[in-house]
Amino acid sequence: MKLNLTPFFAALLLAGCASVGTVDPAHLPQAPGAYKTAGANDAPALTKTWWQPFADPVLDDLVGRALAANTSVQAAANRLAQARAALGTAQAERLPQLGVSAGAGRSSTPGQAVPQPSTQYSAGLNLAYELDLGGRLLQARNAAALDVQAREQLLADAKLLVQANVARGYLALRALDAERDIVRGTVSAYAETLALTDKRARAGDVADLDVARVRAELAANEAEALGLDRRRVELETALAVLLGEPASNFHLAPTAWTTALPGVPAGLPSELLQRRPDLAAARSQLEAARARVGEARAAWWPSLSLTAQGGGVSSEVSNLLKSGASTWGIGLLGALPLFDGGRRESGVSAAQAQLEGSVIAFREQFLLALKDVEDQLGALALLQAQGEANARAVAAAGQALKLSDTRYRNGLVSQLELLDARRSELANRRAALQVRSAQYQATVGLIRALGGGWSDPQLQLAHR
Repeated sequence: MKLNLTPFFAALLLAGCASVGTVDPAHLPQAPGAYKTAGANDAPALTKTWWQPFADPVLDDLVGRALAANTSVQAAANRLAQARAALGTAQAERLPQLGVSAGAGRSSTPGQAVPQPSTQYSAGLNLAYELDLGGRLLQARNAAALDVQAREQLLADAKLLVQANVARGYLALRALDAERDIVRGTVSAYAETLALTDKRARAGDVADLDVARVRAELAANEAEALGLDRRRVELETALAVLLGEPASNFHLAPTAWTTALPGVPAGLPSELLQRRPDLAAARSQLEAARARVGEARAAWWPSLSLTAQGGGVSSEVSNLLKSGASTWGIGLLGALPLFDGGRRESGVSAAQAQLEGSVIAFREQFLLALKDVEDQLGALALLQAQGEANARAVAAAGQALKLSDTRYRNGLVSQLELLDARRSELANRRAALQVRSAQYQATVGLIRALGGGWSDPQLQLAHR
């Protein structure tokens, strides 16, 4: 049989003009030479156990429990398993397909005066293999492999996010416990002041108005303490969800806040930003979209498959395996759609649009990541100065309260002056504590923004 291969080679020439989708490097953002808040420096190595420099065994335990049972991490792991299964399917498409077939049919032979129906049995092996002329199957496999990479990186990002949220929740809880201690101490101080004022009122030294003022201050601070208790319940239940545990069964007893505050190495290099797993995932997704452009363009190539089969056909099942009943065949099957209503062209346009969308998404993710780093670096620098100012304010307010209390007990100042001094001292102590808490939160935020912690032999832990 004579084959006309002219359309086949014409299709090859047409497809050869198509190439895999390209990405303009100008559309991809580049890491800056240095952050605004820190200059260039040698890159400290990232570490997966970034929370350990906080030197808090309770935090270590909570992070471990969260990684084992958090539902967001489990969902990300499940999506990774699905991507790996899809990769297995794409890889299988590039391999020969071997199968077994068997059948039975009953028919009559035409042309006979009295048709005699007969039964035919068949069994055999079938082999098929598609020649990937345009690289369609290869591009599909590459895209699936990049999907797996993206899912691996998204799983790492989910773990990092859970770790950071656990650390933030735990540190906020410890800061709240310290604030509750301050407020409860103030409640005790007001209770003592009320007892003293009430005694002086009965002796006629002060008016009933003074007693009412102290009683109002005491009630207000008791209400504030109850509000902090309510906030603690909310933080505790949020931690339970992160740990994948029922909120009703989870409790974290109050304890002294001794968590270390890791120092941030000076001059963090901008290259650390590119190690973020979510950015790596976005880049893998971009490359997968690029591979799918190539897959869509390869659809213009004709499909060409090699087929082979061997087996037996007989009217008796027992004769199927005998040499006289054997049959075999080999073939080459080609197909080239001449008109598809623009389906393949639309497929290429859709894949190219998806690639352009991936470039936009990567750029947006990069810019947001850079913003996160700059925000946290700037916050840490300002919080350091703010903390020093708060420390001076706390010392001055404490001295003023001590002097006012002594003078009030000696009848030298009014009760209003004492109450004002106590309010000022309480406000400054709570403000200093909130700044300290913000430093911990910003440190965790910076670690999250950089994709993990750092290992620096000169890293010093400051207990504050």
